[in-house]
Amino acid sequence: MAFAMKQIDGITVINNSGKVVFHAKYNPRFSKDSTFLRDPDKNLFELYPGLQPEDSTLVECVKNGKRIYREDQKFYDCNGNLINTDNVTLPIVKGGKVVGAIELSRDITSINDLAGDCSDEVSVGHKDGKSYAHFTYGDIITQNKVMIEIIEKTKIIADSISPVLIYGETGTGKELFAQSIHNYSDRKNKPFIAQNCAALPESLFESLLFGTVSGAFTGAHNKPGLFEIADGGTLYLDEINSMPLNLQSKLLRVLQDRHVRRLGDIKSSKIDVRIITSMNINPVDAVHKNILREDLFYRLNVVGIKIPPLRERRDDIPVLVNFFIRKYNDLFRHNVKGIEKEVFDMFQECSWNGNVRELEHVIESAINIVRDGYIHFRDLPVYLIDEMEEKMINVDKENDIHSLSGVVEEVERKIIKRSIERCMGNISQTAKLLNIPRQTLQYKIQKYNIKI
Repeated sequence: MAFAMKQIDGITVINNSGKVVFHAKYNPRFSKDSTFLRDPDKNLFELYPGLQPEDSTLVECVKNGKRIYREDQKFYDCNGNLINTDNVTLPIVKGGKVVGAIELSRDITSINDLAGDCSDEVSVGHKDGKSYAHFTYGDIITQNKVMIEIIEKTKIIADSISPVLIYGETGTGKELFAQSIHNYSDRKNKPFIAQNCAALPESLFESLLFGTVSGAFTGAHNKPGLFEIADGGTLYLDEINSMPLNLQSKLLRVLQDRHVRRLGDIKSSKIDVRIITSMNINPVDAVHKNILREDLFYRLNVVGIKIPPLRERRDDIPVLVNFFIRKYNDLFRHNVKGIEKEVFDMFQECSWNGNVRELEHVIESAINIVRDGYIHFRDLPVYLIDEMEEKMINVDKENDIHSLSGVVEEVERKIIKRSIERCMGNISQTAKLLNIPRQTLQYKIQKYNIKI
């Protein structure tokens, strides 16, 4: 085997439907006591609710039937604690068919491991030129014109060496774009290293980013930093606004000189790294609030990308809903056919503060309850129902001060607009859906100045 795990903290076995058939935990990070569960009768994502299907090495192993070594995996346990593991994942084959997978895990959540062993582990993982960027443009589910324009724009600049700054609210898919840019570029077979700046304490940030030499500080060893590990590929820094200001100046120097110097070293090394950064707050506001250095902003924002929130691209909701239903039907072996009209109408009115990620979690939650048929209002998370009821109360209060004719016209305008979006701009289909003549619909579209 290419490597030997220093210790095993957990063993998990699943069958090909995602059910956990054996689970053993040895590390207090996972459980206060060592536990051994045979046939715990839980789905993998019930055991670890913070783990996403696309991030699970067990799910990937069952799907492709290949061994996976040392995949860095981050997820939240049932208590809400962040867990970071290295894994060896092997398919279980019977009669030439993959019937499950077994995974041996080592917990590397300790920040000391993160500053030390993590650098070696990531480096080893990339010696074969493998990219940890799993997503491509094909994974971006959209029919929205603005999103399609963004995709085309980022494809054009994919091979450039210029930095990219992606701005978007939480859950809009910033890393999805970052990985897609990398995989579309000529660096696709080189490392893609991702780091969330908000997840690191200031005391370890510099050593992880730039590396260390022996003697730089007590316990320091010769360790490459993320820049060296990503050499030839892409370094993605999420929540760059969380980086301390003093380190921002050092990052700026590296970007300008294309040389990096390890902590405690007297010489620097030339690097070839494409930098992609992202923020979930407006970068201009971050500069004004002295969170982001102005000179660094200009250097990072050579190519600026703004991803619109879901509430500004509601025409994507139908295709996203269908995609997530198919995804979780396959995962849970359910047969949900779709959502009821009342649910679709509700989705079109939701604020979606968590954006696409929130929509996905809502669908996942519902499919845990519904095994076949359609998702009803009652199947949705309680918080979402409460939010919509509060919104309707506020609408009713506003309507009390308007004339009856004004209220009727506003309701009619919303229904027509929503129906046009549902029919993707097809006037004939919209008229049929509303059960009115096509000419009447065209008149009302002009009357209410509805954009198609």
